[in-house]
Amino acid sequence: MESDDFELRIDDRDNAVTLPNRGASIEVFLGYNGSALIRLGRYTVDEVELSGPPDTLVIRGKVSDKNHLEGFVRQFKWALSSRQIFEWQKMTRPETLTDIQLAARFFYLQHHAFGGKVSGQSFGTATPAPAINLLRIEENLSAAWQRLSGTYVENLPWLECAERYDRPHSFHYMDPPYWQTAGYGVDFPFENYERMADFMRRCKGKVMVSINVHPDIQRVLEGFHFETTEIRYTTTNQRQGKA
Repeated sequence: MESDDFELRIDDRDNAVTLPNRGASIEVFLGYNGSALIRLGRYTVDEVELSGPPDTLVIRGKVSDKNHLEGFVRQFKWALSSRQIFEWQKMTRPETLTDIQLAARFFYLQHHAFGGKVSGQSFGTATPAPAINLLRIEENLSAAWQRLSGTYVENLPWLECAERYDRPHSFHYMDPPYWQTAGYGVDFPFENYERMADFMRRCKGKVMVSINVHPDIQRVLEGFHFETTEIRYTTTNQRQGKA
């Protein structure tokens, strides 16, 4: 029940309603006394009109929804990759933003954050490659969509997902957090590596795992074929290790 536009008329004969600013966000719900409210969408105030008598406040706006690609892309018109803009975006209070503005803020910060960090972000640069082209966001999103089209996207616990899709022809690729390394931001206790090894021994398909070389890991995966390679762990490309 969402519309691209809305018009809200309020009886304001007692002057109890504060006029919203243009660009403010309004979330609209519809319901009756004693019944649950139905969300009609979030909108951005585009026009405010006061008429009367009797005093009537008319608020008009346009949809502000994360599902509208055009509105999202418009947020980046004339935008630059700037350290100062990055800091301003970090300081912006999320509760003051519309859905589209929230999505644009997340996108800008994530693409400019050093190492792609989601917390403790700092502005990242790389001289061998140009900065992200903010004018081609729609093309980049389209390319990502094309890569994902034809696939199933699940939101399940990892083991439940693996068991659901396990078939004799299945190939499972597992990339769990490297044991006793920091920076993942998720809890992945050692019992999960044991459950992974148990699944590998009883599954119908084939499994490939990317994991660091560690005595505990070698013990829990004993009996499986190992191949090692030298990789660099950090975004600074200064430290090497085995996986």
